[in-house]
Amino acid sequence: MAELPSMIKDLALILVMAGIVTLIFKKLKQPLVLGYIVAGFLVSPHMPYTASVVDVESIHLWADIGVMFLLFSLGLDFSFKKILRMGASPIISTCTIIFCMSMLGLAVGRAFGWGQMDCIFLGGMLAMSSTTIIYKAFDDLGLRQQQFAGLVMSVLILEDILAIVMMVMLSAIAHGNLEGGQMLHSVMSIVFFLVLWLVVGIFAIPLFLRSVRNLINNEVLLVVALGLCCAMAVFSTQVGFSSAFGAFIMGSILAETIEAERIEKLVEPVKNLFGAIFFVSVGMLVDPKILVEYAIPIALLVLTILVGQSVFGTFSFMLGGESLKSAMRCGFSMAQIGEFSFIIASLGLSLGVISDFLYPVVVAVSVITTFLTPYMIRLATPAYSNLESHLPNKLINSLNQIAVGSHHTQEQSKWKKLLTQMAINTVVYSILTSAAIAMMLTFVLPFMRELLPGWELHWYANAVTGVLTVLVIAPFLRAMVMKKNRSEEFRALWAENNRNRPPLIFTILVRVVIAVAFIFYICNYLSRFTNALMITIALVVIVLIIFSRWVKHRSITLERLFVQNLRSRDIEAQVHGKKRPLYEGRLLDRDIHIAEFEVPSDSKWMGQTLKQLNLGRKYGVHISSILRGGWRINIPDGDYVIFPGDKLQVIGSDEQFTSFREALEKERLGVDVNFEQREMLLRQLIIGHDSPFVGKTLIESGIRDFYSCMVIGLEEGKQNLSSFKPNRKFEEGDIIWVVGERESLDALLHAH
Repeated sequence: MAELPSMIKDLALILVMAGIVTLIFKKLKQPLVLGYIVAGFLVSPHMPYTASVVDVESIHLWADIGVMFLLFSLGLDFSFKKILRMGASPIISTCTIIFCMSMLGLAVGRAFGWGQMDCIFLGGMLAMSSTTIIYKAFDDLGLRQQQFAGLVMSVLILEDILAIVMMVMLSAIAHGNLEGGQMLHSVMSIVFFLVLWLVVGIFAIPLFLRSVRNLINNEVLLVVALGLCCAMAVFSTQVGFSSAFGAFIMGSILAETIEAERIEKLVEPVKNLFGAIFFVSVGMLVDPKILVEYAIPIALLVLTILVGQSVFGTFSFMLGGESLKSAMRCGFSMAQIGEFSFIIASLGLSLGVISDFLYPVVVAVSVITTFLTPYMIRLATPAYSNLESHLPNKLINSLNQIAVGSHHTQEQSKWKKLLTQMAINTVVYSILTSAAIAMMLTFVLPFMRELLPGWELHWYANAVTGVLTVLVIAPFLRAMVMKKNRSEEFRALWAENNRNRPPLIFTILVRVVIAVAFIFYICNYLSRFTNALMITIALVVIVLIIFSRWVKHRSITLERLFVQNLRSRDIEAQVHGKKRPLYEGRLLDRDIHIAEFEVPSDSKWMGQTLKQLNLGRKYGVHISSILRGGWRINIPDGDYVIFPGDKLQVIGSDEQFTSFREALEKERLGVDVNFEQREMLLRQLIIGHDSPFVGKTLIESGIRDFYSCMVIGLEEGKQNLSSFKPNRKFEEGDIIWVVGERESLDALLHAH
């Protein structure tokens, strides 16, 4: 017989052991992540009493794939729009927690005498609380719906995002880029590629998925999604970042498409499989000898996390605008480390910059703090009560008033809002322009020189490439210069005060200079003109771009398409009734808003048209949409029929909604108290010579219309009844069988 590869044997051992251990942990109501770690410890070479994995390198390769799919799934559950809607409060809290815990971890590592890279990576590991573990703890304790739990989850989402950035920065540090200029270059590279990938991805990928939507089933969609994930991971490594970073970016791009929820469900089994292998590989690195040798550092690190998160976490949430009690509940809830700490430790090991002992130490700390998480959450309220009883009331009130980011934020000034929007637009369009120029000069220019060889045609190749490059970037440059020049803030500031006009003109000139600089760079790269001539050419080109109707149309079309792609998931949610329409916010100022009512299954309205119901005249409301199954009927006319289960989106005031709701609830069929009389009976009816039905067809007899009975068959001496044809006339001696209610049958027999 052929021998099985050791990798398959190892995979069988890992999955069987993981299945057994996780069943036990599920029974004990403990996080499955810990079960995977314990399973990894049991199959590791450090455990002599059980079977061990042979091909450790292959398992680590599968674990790297697991990290990639874990972060891809995290990206699918993430939306940059959510972060923008959070406001400043969670951002302040997150940045403060990460900075304080990183510095604390760095200080503790130095106190132990560990190496510089060990201390730096330790700081990153201690700063990352576990989203999975905290979510599970809130769910088990029944706290997930409370306000402080929502604040904690917002901070955890931001921590996950910053962890991705931290991984990139740690990679740069590991490669020796500790100087200020190199660090700044690394940060600028992250921002550049992050914006570029998101903008291009959100523009291109939804278009692709929309064009093949009718061809994609679940199987194809899974393959396409994982293919995009792996492609972005490869591209990310090509430009100097990690594969995990690329996978996260692709997940966050797909999160803005309407297929996001579907992809998330399809990818979940794949993520669970490879994620389990990753966490098992984490447990395989736990060496009992190291745990015994480093027992004191492990205990001190556990204490550092518990005290550090409780103190600095509380302080950070207070800076974010929370009261002392709420901040303590939030801070105490985050006192543990989890999956991202393992990922950062794996990064350090793969780069070969941290010591072998640090990984098992961090795993042990994570296991201990995970078990203590529910107790820390419960401890927050008694700790606050104890603190309140010992501190003066003035100090408690002062602590409650600490707020850098208040919940009641003041309205941004027109200048701040305008300059922020202009700066964002300038940065985004500058990145797109830079990327387009780099692509044209890297790929198109060599192609044109190959197409037009020879020194005589060299200038023609450069000129053609330059013109094509300008045409490609023209929509970006026009948007950079002209966008926001006619916004409400710009016009309001221009009209309010004459002193505002010079600064406003200056903002336009700055953007014109930036646009001119891009054209100047292209001319300088492709020609040997004098600087004065190149500046003149650049100014003329910018003027032509600004006044070109084609460029304007192209710029507006591209921007609208991007915005539509960005909002496609929100639009889909509105169409299917998962979210309220965007225009509802404008109705609030006019004392009217939108409400949704479901038509009961026993409503008297069902089967009637909107014209017959006349809801506008009776109750003063307007039916804006009807949600029926997976369809949305907008602005229905009076001929639309109401069906049971329809969801009516209604526009009106509170008083109108009250009367509308009362009518909808009142006008129902109710319970049939005489249900005994609704029993259906079968009767035989013989047509006599004096029957009024003789010579009449079934329709003319009125048996169904007047007597509410139904003829089901004609007895002709056969084993089965014959069907009674509608155009057949009754004859004397016919034997028919009739179904109906008792009263209806009695009335029919009496008439007969």
